[in-house]
Amino acid sequence: MDLAELPPEIFLPSAYAEKPASFARFNDAILSADGLHVVTPEYNGGMPGVLKYFIDMLKFPESFEHRPVAFTGIASGVWGALRPVEQLQAVFGYRNAHVYPERVFIPAVRGHLGADGGIATTEILTRLKAQAAGFAAFVERMRRA
Repeated sequence: MDLAELPPEIFLPSAYAEKPASFARFNDAILSADGLHVVTPEYNGGMPGVLKYFIDMLKFPESFEHRPVAFTGIASGVWGALRPVEQLQAVFGYRNAHVYPERVFIPAVRGHLGADGGIATTEILTRLKAQAAGFAAFVERMRRA
């Protein structure tokens, strides 16, 4: 899900009281997901404001209650979005999500991108594949529990 596709009316002051119908597909996607993998960039040492706003707009508490979630951070800097991932872990913990402990951080992200914009570094691809496989198993264990 790409937050750049959020409907503009979700940012109207009235949207807090009554969600626009155009937001339903985003809300439904979260509610029907077995697990969530959040990929976040770092902006000024934190998560993007639109991501926090999106989280705030979702149904409470059922959007994340007992839902498995994994995190990947990307940044131009050397820490690979460590701070926003830690902030998100706190937010999702508050919302009673099951946080998968294997995080992936991609520092100096531009150096890991190929000509097509995809990840081109073998080490990063290996870490992402391992995270994805581990998270899929984690989600399955949570579903059975």
